[in-house]
Amino acid sequence: MDSSAYKRQVAGVFDDSAARYDRTGVEFFTPMGRRLVELAAPVAGERVLDVGCGRGASLFPAAELVGPRGHALGIDLAPAMVEEVGKEIAARGLSQVEARVMDAENPELPAGAFDVLLGGYSIIFLPDAPGALSRYTELLADGGRIAFTSPVFRAGTFPFLPPEFTPLIPSSLLEHLPPEWQPEALVRRFNSWLEDAGDLAATLERAGYREVRVLDEPVRMTAESPERWVEWSHTQGMRLLWQNLPAPQREDLRERLTEGLDRLRGGSGPVVIEVPVRFVTARVARG
Repeated sequence: MDSSAYKRQVAGVFDDSAARYDRTGVEFFTPMGRRLVELAAPVAGERVLDVGCGRGASLFPAAELVGPRGHALGIDLAPAMVEEVGKEIAARGLSQVEARVMDAENPELPAGAFDVLLGGYSIIFLPDAPGALSRYTELLADGGRIAFTSPVFRAGTFPFLPPEFTPLIPSSLLEHLPPEWQPEALVRRFNSWLEDAGDLAATLERAGYREVRVLDEPVRMTAESPERWVEWSHTQGMRLLWQNLPAPQREDLRERLTEGLDRLRGGSGPVVIEVPVRFVTARVARG
């Protein structure tokens, strides 16, 4: 699949799920976004760019810190996501925040216009993420900072899901995925520079950053129930798996996940999973 087709597919997935994205009784992107902003540490008056902003899990915490003298811009490829963020901006009455439809791989924005660039589970999915990281240095002012998140890739686990899910997803279901979404293809694509912290740091340094810090720590995912988690999984990247499964296989996977998560929680109360997340911060080499 070429880059344009890939982006159309991704935009379509998130357009379809925008109204329910991160709003179905599962907490994950919101606490991860807050922690990302905490590590990026924007201060009053600074200018923040959030690439692939989704529903604003990082955008709104950053806007609170920069305050009315600062500015926070969220960009996303999915128009429906941007529309939802716009509604939230209006509801909160935040004059320092805006959202635009834009390709995060090649954002058409002025050079040196931002002090902080954020990417919550977004930069890593760009067709040419290392190239985009290099271009981002031009958007950042001298000494500007970047902060983004990635899954912690582990051999033998299903990519992008906590290790607890690997035994719940039978390998036979994966034959229904397009070749570019097969786990082996994903591993080749992402692990080439993300799995090893040293490779990741070297990639950033080649792109024009210094003071690279890689921090792996868990983010608590909390779902009101197994059913809520399955519903939530239809609103994020896993939607691509659901869309490619025939109806019988979709029902089989739904039952497997629901039963497995029920066992994991002990049969009552919320489902709580500590999800390993990689937080990466760095500073532009100049300035």
